[in-house]
Amino acid sequence: MRITVGDAMTAETTDGPLAFAPRFDFRDLQLIVAGYADPAGRERELSETFGSLRWLWSQDDFLRFDRDSGELRSLTFFVPARSVPVPRAHADRDEPRSRAAGLRADAVRDFVTPRTTVFHCDSGASELRACGGVRLLGTRPDARLVIAPDVTLLVHEGTVTGWSLRDPARYLTDGFAEAPPSPPSPATRIRLAECLELVSSPLVDRVMDAAPEAWRRLRATERALREQRDDRPRADILHGVVSRLIEDYGV
Repeated sequence: MRITVGDAMTAETTDGPLAFAPRFDFRDLQLIVAGYADPAGRERELSETFGSLRWLWSQDDFLRFDRDSGELRSLTFFVPARSVPVPRAHADRDEPRSRAAGLRADAVRDFVTPRTTVFHCDSGASELRACGGVRLLGTRPDARLVIAPDVTLLVHEGTVTGWSLRDPARYLTDGFAEAPPSPPSPATRIRLAECLELVSSPLVDRVMDAAPEAWRRLRATERALREQRDDRPRADILHGVVSRLIEDYGV
């Protein structure tokens, strides 16, 4: 299968998906799937790869391919700034069967991969799904390519239009650190869904405008995270983010 990635790259699917466990960095709202473990490692990889990269003032996702083999080496997707409560117009059972796949670029050249613009996460955080528009978010994809454990590329009409992360709480971390090995608690999944709304539009705009209803939700989530007894490493990550919201915009 040949697909279009970004603005000008075509790639062929392979049988070799990335084996790295995802890292969902909640501080910077980015999904990292890579072999490096810090910014220095990412910089070292640049000389050995080509693809898309966020330059100064740009809003690109990262997809890096090996210069010798053309195989996908790593990816970084950023969570969009806008959350939408759009239910899909189709049932999960009607979606195409997921297929494990890697990518091999057709040519060695750099390209642009604009970020997705909207996302949806259900109240139990079973899946975080991001797409390039509200219509696409609610539309059945033509193909689902599992590019890494629990990370899926969504394809419409031969073009990658979005991505999804199944059970995002499982991979919750801060920065480049590995996620905790234990499974997340049900409470953490609920709090993650709440926090994703709180840090994105339109709810974060109401927080900044000191809307009473938004602040009630913010303080209720902060209190629940502070008092949560199980799954403390993940709860601490979420609590740190919502606490900064209160510090930055509290009156």
